[in-house]
Amino acid sequence: MLIVPGMPGNDTCDPRLNYARRDLLRIGGSGLLGATLGGMLTLQAQAATKTTVGFSKAPGWGKAKSIIMVYLQGGPSHLDLWDPKDNVPDNVRSEFKAIDTKLPGVKVTEILPKIAGILDKTTLIRAMSYTPNGLFNHTAAIYQMMTGYTTDKVSPSGQLEPPDPKDFPNFGSQIIRLKPLEEPMLPFVMLPRPLQESNVVGKGGAAGFLGKSYDPYTLYPPGDDMDMSKMEKIKVDDLKLRPEVFAQRLERRAKLRDVISAGMPTIDKAVAEYNLDTYYDRALSLVLSGKAREAFDLSRESSKTRAMYGKNTFGQSCLLARRLVEAGTRVVEVIWPKVANSDNHSWDHHAGLTKRMKDQSGPMFDSGLSALITDLDERGLLAETLVVAVGEFGRSPQKGVSTSGNGNTADGRDHWPYCYTALAAGAGIKRGFVYGESDKTASSPKRDPVHPGELLASIYHSFGIDPHTIVLNHLKQPRELVAATAVSKLFG
Repeated sequence: MLIVPGMPGNDTCDPRLNYARRDLLRIGGSGLLGATLGGMLTLQAQAATKTTVGFSKAPGWGKAKSIIMVYLQGGPSHLDLWDPKDNVPDNVRSEFKAIDTKLPGVKVTEILPKIAGILDKTTLIRAMSYTPNGLFNHTAAIYQMMTGYTTDKVSPSGQLEPPDPKDFPNFGSQIIRLKPLEEPMLPFVMLPRPLQESNVVGKGGAAGFLGKSYDPYTLYPPGDDMDMSKMEKIKVDDLKLRPEVFAQRLERRAKLRDVISAGMPTIDKAVAEYNLDTYYDRALSLVLSGKAREAFDLSRESSKTRAMYGKNTFGQSCLLARRLVEAGTRVVEVIWPKVANSDNHSWDHHAGLTKRMKDQSGPMFDSGLSALITDLDERGLLAETLVVAVGEFGRSPQKGVSTSGNGNTADGRDHWPYCYTALAAGAGIKRGFVYGESDKTASSPKRDPVHPGELLASIYHSFGIDPHTIVLNHLKQPRELVAATAVSKLFG
């Protein structure tokens, strides 16, 4: 049997080879038929080249060098943000007035005046949509959005499984594995808090079966979620590298900054004496370069710039995200700084929606996101930085009804995955564009629905990564990065 290897394996002596031992033996035997191993590898390379060339002609392919995911944990109400509806019943209509934007005929609500002014730089995806199948629960829906897969154990109302090493990887972990950095910088940073619902912390936010070496560097400043000055508590001189990611041996957990302060001769001696592995070299280069410490130092920004982003946790997190990608970080995930299933400035508005969105979540979001996109654009970074703002679902068109088993007041909306809105900008995304449309009450897509998996596929596409690339899970079973296709019409 003649088999041309095409699926990655890891049972040969060299794990970098894209074939398994069994395939190698089959190819060896094919020499009897006149086909050599060299010929097989040539065919494989040619096939890969054809595939890459085909993708490279697609709009947006490989435009992104970095991504900032602004994750609106909790599920914001699309009707009360950026898909307001007129001529609908009172229990559907938003309490907020619709206002004009930079895009003719496109309106958002009055709590987003600054975002209204920068929509000409973005694409609104009006009809994010999926059928629940147990994904009414925040944790299950977050896991789907971040990994492209549903969890193994999903009940009709969702699930509350804790993180597991067998989980599918966060998309950021996949990106830094396939597109590693070539300079000393943190490849993947998550801030200012973990993904969370109730007591389940971090589900969908780690590298899962890829291993801890692809976990994000987590920057979670101390303080309560209501502490708006948390980002002031970042100690840039205390940048610590995860010991399980980078090598653990530099005089057995000696503080890196102590070694640095001892002078370069000491470090040179350490490098010479120890058999350093890849992670150790990377850690040492990172700390010596100082790029990460400098990027975390928000005091280097002018007071005007900091005020533009908003002097609150979300705004300063967006500013830090810009600094990180500017310094070379590949993936930054800004998690909304309030856990799902909580009050105050959470997006999980089962009650008190009008006051909470107007006075709390709305203004912070408006300033932070608009400043991020404007700042990236003015610095010339938006051309290579993909920005995506999305939650795990939207909110029910009808107020006061239960769709997920939760109680809702007359001024509250429940979970709604059937139709909601996302925003994307940069890295080849069309400017001043609206993709898709919701129906009269924003209950379901009227045209061009986008599944969360398709959004992830579009993110991979933007990095020049085929979303159907195969990865082996914890059981060595082949799985696609995501079982979906990129939405080509999002790209110009």
